[in-house]
Amino acid sequence: MIVKEIILRQLKMSMLNPFTTSFGTFQDKDFLLLEVKDEHGNSGWGESVAFHSPWYNEETVKTNWHILEDFLIPGILHKEISHPDEVSEMFAYIRKNNMAKAALEGAVWDLYAKQNGVTLAKALGGERKEIEVGISIGIQKSIDDLLGLIDEYVKEGYKRIKVKIKPGWDVEVMREIRKHFPTVPLMADANSAYRLEDIELLKQLDEFNLMMIEQPLASDDIIDHATLQKELKTPICLDESIHSYEDARKAVELGSCKIINIKVGRVGGLTESKRIHDYCQQHNIPVWCGGMLESGIGRAHNVALTTLSNFVMPGDTAASSRYWNQDVIEPEVMVHDGMITVPEKAGIGYEPNLETIEKFTTIVKKYN
Repeated sequence: MIVKEIILRQLKMSMLNPFTTSFGTFQDKDFLLLEVKDEHGNSGWGESVAFHSPWYNEETVKTNWHILEDFLIPGILHKEISHPDEVSEMFAYIRKNNMAKAALEGAVWDLYAKQNGVTLAKALGGERKEIEVGISIGIQKSIDDLLGLIDEYVKEGYKRIKVKIKPGWDVEVMREIRKHFPTVPLMADANSAYRLEDIELLKQLDEFNLMMIEQPLASDDIIDHATLQKELKTPICLDESIHSYEDARKAVELGSCKIINIKVGRVGGLTESKRIHDYCQQHNIPVWCGGMLESGIGRAHNVALTTLSNFVMPGDTAASSRYWNQDVIEPEVMVHDGMITVPEKAGIGYEPNLETIEKFTTIVKKYN
């Protein structure tokens, strides 16, 4: 393919409910969409998952726009690309900025799949026709509110419940959940809210038969996590610490975790996600696909990635209606009894709704 035109859009959408983690609360979501066009006018779509503030990592919507406009877009515009794997090589000279890289690379992957008349899932080497889905629940105003939400999602058939925790909202919360839901697949996500000095507190979580505790310690750490994992029966899952294949390799070799969460934006794209997936499969480390409160474009990429064979745990790719009054794709991502049917149309399998996209767009710029 030859990339003839790229359209960069910034959108602002309001979530149905505020979402609270250990690092903050927000309801309005600013994000970027990338549309890449080839010489025949075909379009591929990608999404940046960076937030408006550097809560999750160092990237923001504004820094992504800068990196895309000044470096990444000029780097592939009018260039011939034989395969999307080449895009990550073209971007390798730029340090980090993985979410910006992933947004543009994802659009190229979608375009490549459409040009070849295959689903994005098949282009990636995926096998599944449907995927299991879990749900992520932010910190609530009360335990009763949390229990009510869990009851709702269990009845809807979600295959796994993830609960955000932080100091003061952890052991007793999990104890109450287990009293009411003794067998539901359950995990805790700490978003780096603890230190190694909290080891005795974290060991108390072992009594609740959790699938995992996600990223309990610092966001850039793999050393202390290895120390903690030796003391816990509960598997540690690393999220923020894994930015690349090399990070995954080192974490596995050190024994820092028993599970890895792969987020496309965090690791710099689908190509790197595949590399991490394959390495983990070879070393018997299960993986799952984490969510970043994506719109339908990013959600569709997650669905495709999760069809790879070592995604053996339910991911965070819940239904569009869980987050938005109106999503930017047709049809919206639907969940039935905790499962998403993988679309069969070429590319991401969902059609971007240009009218809706324009409705929520605050800035747009074309590059050709």
